[in-house]
Amino acid sequence: MEYTPALQTKYRKEIIPVLKKEFKYKSVMQVPKLEKIIINQGVGQAVADKKLIETAQEEITLIAGQKAVKTYSKKDISNFKLRKGMPIGVKVTLRRSKMYEFLERLISVSIPRIRDFNGVSSKFDGRGNYTMGIQEQIIFPEIDLDKINKILGLEITFVTSAQTDEEGFALLRKFGIPFKNIKKN
Repeated sequence: MEYTPALQTKYRKEIIPVLKKEFKYKSVMQVPKLEKIIINQGVGQAVADKKLIETAQEEITLIAGQKAVKTYSKKDISNFKLRKGMPIGVKVTLRRSKMYEFLERLISVSIPRIRDFNGVSSKFDGRGNYTMGIQEQIIFPEIDLDKINKILGLEITFVTSAQTDEEGFALLRKFGIPFKNIKKN
């Protein structure tokens, strides 16, 4: 018997029927699904300190459970002392079971650790995708506080197959992402 993350089972058994009924889809194949989660961390200070990029790569790898890759600058910007091809960030793309495992840890463990938390904003990109910013990587239990030398923020992008923001919002809300201003049931 193969392991299936709890949120993946919840999606199949609970979320699909509810969304199919709510949006009056004719087929279960029309129901939007979570396609991938991208975790991105820009490390602008890496221009001056090369070790920051290595540390960021290790931290994102720990958080995601999958090896993070460096992102490189595409052009020279003299005001930032930036040259083309310099490492300026790290990212990782999660799909399938790793994506559901990360989402479950994010919702049940990491988000409740944010100080003065009262929900995430509900601004979507117009195509049903959502990006949330996190100001401190220390909300993740995988990060050892004693080894942190710089607190950095990161972005988590949820890419869905939804056609509209309303469908994407409904899907992510059913997964349990705590939005601030809930528009409708």
